[in-house]
Amino acid sequence: MPKLTFATATYLLIATALWAGNAIAGRLLVGSISPITLSAARWGLAGLLLLPLGWRVFKPQSALWQNKKRFLLLGLFGVGSYNVLLYLALQTSTAINVTLIGASMPIWMLFIGAVFYQTKPNLLQLIGALVSLLGVAIVLTRGELATLLSMQMVIGDLLIMLATILWAFYSWMLSRPGSSTERQWPWAEFLMAQVLIGLLWTGFFDLFEIASGHAHLELNWWTGSLIVFVAIGPSLIAYRCWGLGVNGAGPTVAAFFANFIPLFTAILSAAMLGEPPRLFHGLAFALIVIGIWVSSKQGPTQSASS
Repeated sequence: MPKLTFATATYLLIATALWAGNAIAGRLLVGSISPITLSAARWGLAGLLLLPLGWRVFKPQSALWQNKKRFLLLGLFGVGSYNVLLYLALQTSTAINVTLIGASMPIWMLFIGAVFYQTKPNLLQLIGALVSLLGVAIVLTRGELATLLSMQMVIGDLLIMLATILWAFYSWMLSRPGSSTERQWPWAEFLMAQVLIGLLWTGFFDLFEIASGHAHLELNWWTGSLIVFVAIGPSLIAYRCWGLGVNGAGPTVAAFFANFIPLFTAILSAAMLGEPPRLFHGLAFALIVIGIWVSSKQGPTQSASS
């Protein structure tokens, strides 16, 4: 039975803090490396670092080959498409739009669970989602909610919406392994399978960026350092922690933790500018925590058939 424990919450917080760093790194790299090439470089390096620990998953007798279709989707939703869409969205959309739309993940998680996994959301989960979303809106508008009225939709907003929906599917798939024995695999082999297949998808998408003449990379110590960071922190460590968190708390509760990403992003950005945390940061943190607490109080969701 899924349960939110201190250890599970810690895993999810580590993942979201690292993904906040990924959003900052992605914005810093705009203009220095094209978005799909960045995703390919990130996961290519992550795969090389993980290979000494996870190579056995590709042996002929590995259970991976018995679940090829499942891992083709896991690699596409979690690695191949989400990151490509995120970096593409950062090219045209504002930070406020991208992170606010991404904060709709709990809503999508509840919807996908109800439609595709016969798991009805309860009232407390819906209330928790709205409270948590309000906390995100406060931090992104710096306490001035009227700012939302001036937001305009661009193509990047649609891309991050699609990315959020695909990530919700990915999280549900993690929590529902079906006949796959992946939870008994060594963690490195399970992650290695996702990384390599996701990298194949990314490489396929990168061919179109190269063919269109938009692929570019300005490699120096600064861009190289950022690529190493996103390959280790937001990739290997964060994905491992997110998988542990989803398996422990369930995909619905885990989704609420994604709302810490814009909060952590705002705090890290302010720290880089030498600005201390503001009162609205504390208010947003409190609302997000309350949303998580409320959503987890009524236990697991009920089957739609019950």
